Amino acid sequence: MAKKKISNEIEFPFYVYLRAFYNQERKKILLSYNTLSRKFLNFNDPDNPTTFLRKPQFEALEIYIFLKEFCENKHLHQIFEEWYNKEGKFQNRPDAGISKTGQASIFGPLETANSDEKKVFKAVFDQIKLFAQSYPNFIFALTMGLGKTVLMATSIFYEFLLANKFPKSEQYCHNALVFAPDKTVLQSLKEILTFDKSKVIPPEYVNWLETNLKFYFLDESGDALNAIEQSQFNIVISNTQKIILKKQHAEKTPSQELFEDYSKTYKAKSLNKDFEDLYGFDINTEQDLITNQRFAKLTRLTQLGIYVDEAHHVFGSQLAADFGLKNTATSLRVTINELAANLREAGTLVVGCYNYTGTPYVGNRLLPEVVYAYGLTDAINNRYLKKVKISDFSNVKKQTRAFIRTAIGEFWEACNGKRYESCLPKMAFFASSIEELEKELRPAVEDVLLELNISTNKILVNVGDPKLTSNDDLREFKNLDTPGSEKQFILLVNKGKEGWNCRSLFAVGLHREPKSKIFVLQATMRCLRQIGDVQETGLVFLSKENLAILNDELKENFRLSVDDLTDAGDNSEVVEVRLVPPPIKIKLKRVSKLHQLKAKALKSALDLDLKSIELEKYKTIRTDRNITNLSKKIGERDFTHIQENRDYSDLTLIAEISRYLNESPLRIDQILETSNEGLEAILKLVNEHNEILYDWIIPKLFGELYTIEEYSKVEPIEIELVKEPKDGDCYRVKAKKELTASLTDAAYSGFKDKSFHLDNYCFDSNPESRIFWTLLQDEKIEKVWFTGMFTHGQSDFVINYIDPELHTVRSYYPDFLVKLKSSDGTDEYLILEVKGDNMIDDSVVKAKSEYATQLAGASGMKYRIIKGSEAMAGKGI
Repeated sequence: MAKKKISNEIEFPFYVYLRAFYNQERKKILLSYNTLSRKFLNFNDPDNPTTFLRKPQFEALEIYIFLKEFCENKHLHQIFEEWYNKEGKFQNRPDAGISKTGQASIFGPLETANSDEKKVFKAVFDQIKLFAQSYPNFIFALTMGLGKTVLMATSIFYEFLLANKFPKSEQYCHNALVFAPDKTVLQSLKEILTFDKSKVIPPEYVNWLETNLKFYFLDESGDALNAIEQSQFNIVISNTQKIILKKQHAEKTPSQELFEDYSKTYKAKSLNKDFEDLYGFDINTEQDLITNQRFAKLTRLTQLGIYVDEAHHVFGSQLAADFGLKNTATSLRVTINELAANLREAGTLVVGCYNYTGTPYVGNRLLPEVVYAYGLTDAINNRYLKKVKISDFSNVKKQTRAFIRTAIGEFWEACNGKRYESCLPKMAFFASSIEELEKELRPAVEDVLLELNISTNKILVNVGDPKLTSNDDLREFKNLDTPGSEKQFILLVNKGKEGWNCRSLFAVGLHREPKSKIFVLQATMRCLRQIGDVQETGLVFLSKENLAILNDELKENFRLSVDDLTDAGDNSEVVEVRLVPPPIKIKLKRVSKLHQLKAKALKSALDLDLKSIELEKYKTIRTDRNITNLSKKIGERDFTHIQENRDYSDLTLIAEISRYLNESPLRIDQILETSNEGLEAILKLVNEHNEILYDWIIPKLFGELYTIEEYSKVEPIEIELVKEPKDGDCYRVKAKKELTASLTDAAYSGFKDKSFHLDNYCFDSNPESRIFWTLLQDEKIEKVWFTGMFTHGQSDFVINYIDPELHTVRSYYPDFLVKLKSSDGTDEYLILEVKGDNMIDDSVVKAKSEYATQLAGASGMKYRIIKGSEAMAGKGI
């Protein structure tokens, strides 16, 4: 039976409200706990100078025990329902607001019983319940490097202590199963076995735990699970592939049907449950699952708690099609559900599934069952991670040796001769394939090391291929964070993923765009783990293309940009923004276009106009930046000398152009030979800068050989600059106080008739704030409205454009709309955008400008971009 689809607009960070309630009622909540739980928390409280857990770990542990003790291990949708209705344990709780975006947080909006809010509540409730399982399911989101493995181990130890104290209670786990998504993460989970329990367990309970704990680490495919049936206090740590149930896809032959060992197949209870009442038996569907000894053994353990590391693997692709819902389940989720179904039949249960992940988002959507989150920005700000210095290089995609020479040179200059906690600092280079590593990356690294008189014995390769990575190499890789390791240059393929923990990694290099864009984020974050008592700095060397990917992935996974990381811990506050009547409406013209491609005859000698090429943009410019302010350049130098270009011949150049244009090589040869410049001059220029071939020559030829006919349709429309809030009487925006312009401020109160369609303007940057003040003073301007504040559907003043990098239609909200004074009574408008100087030539910015110019032109308006430096200098329009 298909589940009901819910609105994908609802996004409610319930974990924020849970934490607020806990902070407000902490004393009362702790008094309701049993003595052992209070003692456990007191031992790990960061206020205790000898405590081991970091503050984020302790806060997550607090919520874990809060859900266990105070909320009695109920499902999250049940907890939410009680919280919203102020029932049960949440009676008489303080009021809080509910909004679709959750921006209101705990900052005092009114909580009413009107029908609109009830509709929002029901949608939130439906969303959480839609993802509910037959067991409690919670997500703890702590960014990489904060110690999720230690938190997981501490939670399991707590469960076992309470289970021993209260053996008849169904709230506590008697056994634990820890799932890892792959071998890399599995190895990192060994810390659960080796962890010093006295660091998180009160001393009087340590000996009991050491005596009764039983570990089963399933790291080989043939490992059997030898836990005693019905036994307690077992911790089973396994790669998901060792236990996961797999579908039986191949159709069986008659002989296979006759001799099949049906003890190895299994009807999925959870997948057939919708049909049981109808037919009275398990129907024979394709959900025959291949079971295994480990799964069978787990079904004979009592009161199982399931802990999933890197839990975003459990939620499937696109978070069930962005809450659509796509009625599918991942194999891991099916396996967990089947464990729960079998344990329920055996008279016991899965106590809960506790998921640990680095981000509360999947595909930029908030996971519904998040109960705690601690983000990347806070982790860097509070010195739980290294600071980061990011250097990006343009035009190095085909300059492997030049890129590596620069990166290694700077790493060696910064770290040579130093040790951190007795470990040598390491640098990692990531290749997109084994072939690239073997043929390009490794030879280049070896050459550069020889140039710097560094032994090539310091290179370590780990690619998962026995031909390139020996058992000794694997042993070295596991021991990188030890004083005895002499390896310092690590060459990897597919190791940027979760689970590789190397605190002595100080630098990463990635200049080729990987197949998976998330890999850029994962690889970059590998060098952020903190080492020592002083906050160190990690060095990240990226191509300009990978810097853009990193920025996108930060937004996708953390809702941050690279610049946002620098604003953590600032004086931002929540500002209530209300519409100032009357509402502003603007008349525009919507332009729809159709393009058709037609071939045309070449009538005369071709003029490629090579003298007009801006050769400056093909130079490799070295720019140094700091993570605290990526828009500010520390230094800039010409590094074109490091480029390595392909040396084309007449034949290879003609062949390359023919391949792109799908034209005869003979015709291309004739066109180039008879051109004004001649083939020889073209060849010389292309060999100096290979990119000119694709950026100038091929497009020029295309323009001479083909014509594009355009058909347009223009229709008038009227739009509102800001829509009325859907819930409540205001929008709530987080902004810095110094970047907020308020109608109530004395400095702005005199400009009510010239601006302020909203009572508060919250700017993103100093240049925006500065140019707003400049525009207010300009006598040529009749009206100025700040329109760049709302970018999530709150305004109709939006321009659609095609992203040149992702090739998808996206939305762009300009910063300002200016109405100019006119002598003839006609309305003259200017659309204004403020951009950092380093972004002016960005391809996405140019695409936005192109489409904005088209819309402005069709509507009788003008469009202009102003550099941030010009805005700060007081330059207006």
